[in-house]
Amino acid sequence: MKLALVSGSFFMALAVAFGAFGAHGLKEMVPQSDLLIFEKAVRYHFWHALALLVLGSIGFHLSQDLLKIPVILIIFGIIFFSGSLYILVITDTRWLGAVTPFGGTALMIAWCWLTWNFYNGMN
Repeated sequence: MKLALVSGSFFMALAVAFGAFGAHGLKEMVPQSDLLIFEKAVRYHFWHALALLVLGSIGFHLSQDLLKIPVILIIFGIIFFSGSLYILVITDTRWLGAVTPFGGTALMIAWCWLTWNFYNGMN
């Protein structure tokens, strides 16, 4: 599944860049509590980008109908969960914390949807 592979590899590159920025660029600029928030964003970003690569790879062996919506939800989740936390920390725009749960919810729905599709679509 091309969308998952392209977006997964792109998001992996971004995760490395944000991780390096957090480890080196932000260290002296933000409080430790904000650095922990940024690191959590990178961690979720990285794992879900890796998941996109895995889903794209198994998409060659399964119906893409099983994967399409969960892949889109994971992309949305990375952008809104990790992206809102990145911007919150970098700009100190605290109201963006209200956006973060939308991304987290999208990630949870993606995994539940995927579970449902695997359970029902692989019988």
